[in-house]
Order: sequence, then structure tokens, then C-alpha cells
Amino acid sequence: MNKSHHVVALIFDDYETLDLHGPIEMLGRVEGVATAITLVAEKDVITSSQGTRILSDRLVSEPIPCDMFMTIGGVGTRSEIDNQKLLTWIVHQCEVSEKVFTVCTGAALLARAGVLDGIPATTNKLAYDWVVSLNDKVLWQRKARWVNHGKFLTSSGVAAGTDASLAYIAERFGYEQAKQVERVTEYIWNENADDDPYA
Repeated sequence: MNKSHHVVALIFDDYETLDLHGPIEMLGRVEGVATAITLVAEKDVITSSQGTRILSDRLVSEPIPCDMFMTIGGVGTRSEIDNQKLLTWIVHQCEVSEKVFTVCTGAALLARAGVLDGIPATTNKLAYDWVVSLNDKVLWQRKARWVNHGKFLTSSGVAAGTDASLAYIAERFGYEQAKQVERVTEYIWNENADDDPYA
């Protein structure tokens, strides 16, 4: 088992709160693993769609080698898909990340950046048609709670990211670790990626 685990998460204004904090809650609770979370943004203070404010750790500049790179969703993705500077950084960040994890419409940013070309992926079902319209080279999966394909782990809307993060913990650190996190957080984990009632 790896004793350290570094997660780099991209944040931006009008991100969806649970997209970020649900997975971080799970990832930060793996026993015996020192998980470091680095929040990267284009400015110091970021405000979620729900009005909570958080501080970024690093500003977007050089890519940061890490175990997991996470992109989240929310209303803010609607404007960020046209942010060429950010999209270029995303491409380089994916190159130095062992795993790339998207939650909700975070997949829109990767799709627009071109890094999901030829990759099976999913996204928020309420925004599915919009995200799919951004790139027809992605192998979009309409019915999937999450899709785990090699380097890329993409999940559906909001709470699906929490389920997918537990699936990732099971894959990387062992199933019992994921079940322990589920118990400690009193969260009912949907373990079946094909069980997608919102498709």
C-alpha cells in the first residue's frame, strides 16, 4: 500500500460544493495513508455555487505531478470551457497525473481540452446533452454512475463523485479500506457503476 497520496483538485467560481468536498471527505479518510490535497485555481479565493468560499493552495501555472488530478463541475464550467489558458493547463496536468478523475460537468473541461478523445466517459445526466455537444470524439456513456477506464475515472452528477471516489479507494487501497470509509462516514455507497437511476 502507498503510504502517501497526493490529490490535485482544480477549483473555480461557481463550482458545485459536493463535487469537491464529497470525494475529498472520502479520499482523506483512508487509514494509514497520508493524503495531501492541493487546490489549484486562477485566483486566491474561490466561491462555490452555494456561496461558500475557500482558499486555493496554488495558482494555475506549472503542472503538478500527482497520484490523482480531479476536475469538478458546476455552473462555472459553462464559462471555463472557453478559458483557453485553463484548458491548456489541464492538458499538461493530465500528462503528469497517474489518475484523472472528473465529477459531474468537470468532464466538460476535459472534453473541451481534448484529453478524453477516444475514451469511454460519463457526466451529469441533467447536463448530459450539453456536455456531449462539446466533443463527439469522446465515447460518451449515458447510463453509468461512473466509468473507470485506465487512467480516466469520470462520474455522473454531484453525489456520484462520492460513489466513484470510494470505487477508486477500493481499486487503489483495497475494498476493505473503501468499506471502512463508508462505515466511518455513515454513507450508503452505491458500489455498482451500472446502477444509474438518473440516466
